[in-house]
Amino acid sequence: MSNLWSKWCQETNRYAHQLKESATIPGKLAKWTETTVNEIYTFLAAVILMGLVRKNSLKDYWSTDPVIRTPFFSALLSLDRFQLLQRALHFADNATANLRDPLNKIRSIFTSLMTGFGQMFIPHRDLCIDESLLLWKGWLGFRQYIPSKRKRFGIKLFMLCDVLTGYIINVVVYTGSSTDITHSRLGVSGSVVLTLLKPYLGRGHTLYVDNWYTSPSLFNHLLRACGTVRANRKGIPRFRDGMSSGEADFKSCEEMLAMKWHDKRDVHMLTTVNSAEMSPSGKIYHTTGNEKIKPQCVLDYIKKMGGVDKVDMMDSFVGCTRKTLKWYKKLFFHFVDLAVHNAFIVYKVKNDSSLTYQKFCKNLVRQLVEEHHTPQKPSSGDRPPAYNPLHLTARHFPSEIPVTVQTGEEHTQVLQGLSDHQKVPTEKAEDEVHVQTLQHSAVSNRVI
Repeated sequence: MSNLWSKWCQETNRYAHQLKESATIPGKLAKWTETTVNEIYTFLAAVILMGLVRKNSLKDYWSTDPVIRTPFFSALLSLDRFQLLQRALHFADNATANLRDPLNKIRSIFTSLMTGFGQMFIPHRDLCIDESLLLWKGWLGFRQYIPSKRKRFGIKLFMLCDVLTGYIINVVVYTGSSTDITHSRLGVSGSVVLTLLKPYLGRGHTLYVDNWYTSPSLFNHLLRACGTVRANRKGIPRFRDGMSSGEADFKSCEEMLAMKWHDKRDVHMLTTVNSAEMSPSGKIYHTTGNEKIKPQCVLDYIKKMGGVDKVDMMDSFVGCTRKTLKWYKKLFFHFVDLAVHNAFIVYKVKNDSSLTYQKFCKNLVRQLVEEHHTPQKPSSGDRPPAYNPLHLTARHFPSEIPVTVQTGEEHTQVLQGLSDHQKVPTEKAEDEVHVQTLQHSAVSNRVI
């Protein structure tokens, strides 16, 4: 992984020099100095923190206005340096890029992350697949339009998630006819499913999918699967019409069960893991007071699906995706979000902690800054910066000293940097939480 970070640093420096040479008026590029791996980590720490501290514009993070001032950012990087790094950020050599690969500019990152995601977590029995849409309104050959999504225009991602934890196991980026998928005889939807599931076939997992993926031909390849299905899908039997509310009709073929259930509208399901069983849903009909009865496959589907929607929801609250003119940079920042999300899931599984996602992100920023930030050297004659982020991250926090039993007086402690007469009561600091860094693909140990 360290070699990959070194490569990103090398390509960023290369691209910065290319921009500088091609610019008629270099402007801020004239100030470019070689970046380092530690500075890239510091840059990412600032980007992650921006997902927690939302402001109207990038310049507001470096504002000196006392009303909105956030000195932590200026202590990490200057605004000019941050903008230069964001502009020069690059991941592949343009001279040797494979132009037939639509993701050539970000392929190395994508491959490395997907390998890490798969190696560092052993999924539970139930898995689900759904699509996510990364907002992108600019021109792009494989940009998609999905009217049912809140963002509607963007880059489509197919995600395989662990149902129990929400961990993202694998991702396929849809790039049109050049999408990296196999088993083309099953169509695009079936090929996406088998590509995502390839490392997990034959291991006893149960898959839940929506009607875009579900088909009898796909379920013939999968031992355990359940999902909604389109009524006109090839191989789906015809059901009787005029069904009353709550009524269900089942038809089976070998190990496969097809069902039509009428609620507010017709719902068609296909499953290889359920029987023709009706179960109480826990809801009550307000008109009659009777408990609602639903097919068990419908109840299982409602309970198991939604892993990708949870990821999108968390990203909407604490996401580091930045506005940029380059689609591959936006995709990179989204991958950072996914890596942080997975690191949080692994931390929760291993520590059984009540730590929130927001607090986890703050602790991650603290650790990245502590391990990789190099304080800026002031120019000759300048005062050193008044605010140093390392003061908040060093591993020697003051701790609370209990009241003396004999005298009932509080102990005082001389803090480093204060004179003897400047004694102050110590304050209780919150426990430091050691988190995994992005250097190890967001996780470092296998989880059972």
